[in-house]
Amino acid sequence: MLNNILADFYERDINKMIEEINAFKKDENIWRTSGTIKNSCGNLVLHIIGGTNYLIGKQLGKTDFIRNRDNEFIEKNLPRDFLISELEKLKILVRKIFANLTEKEMESDFPITFDNASNPTNYVLIQLLAHLNYHLGQINYLRRALE
Repeated sequence: MLNNILADFYERDINKMIEEINAFKKDENIWRTSGTIKNSCGNLVLHIIGGTNYLIGKQLGKTDFIRNRDNEFIEKNLPRDFLISELEKLKILVRKIFANLTEKEMESDFPITFDNASNPTNYVLIQLLAHLNYHLGQINYLRRALE
């Protein structure tokens, strides 16, 4: 089923994000930007953690997560270990929720409007995976530019 394939891709890309954060030689560089780049790698990680917890955890898994999207881009200088710990939890959350999604649920409308429209859950989950991968690429590029 698609949900199992997606779970594997999410886990793969979250693992790559963990590798990127671990690849920083200096912790302070996780929170730096360069030139016209406005978001640090740390803030992009917080954004993925917050967005995934809200859109997958709360909307599909019915968790009690409360998102503060602005804080994802304001918070600075959290420890590397905290980011990695939250990403590890995210892998478990996504795997658990995806394992319980039926094919009918995957084809049903996502619980909230997404992309300014009513879209099926499978569409939203694919879009979120693309978004995760986009930010993963940004993190990789910025890390290499900074170090």
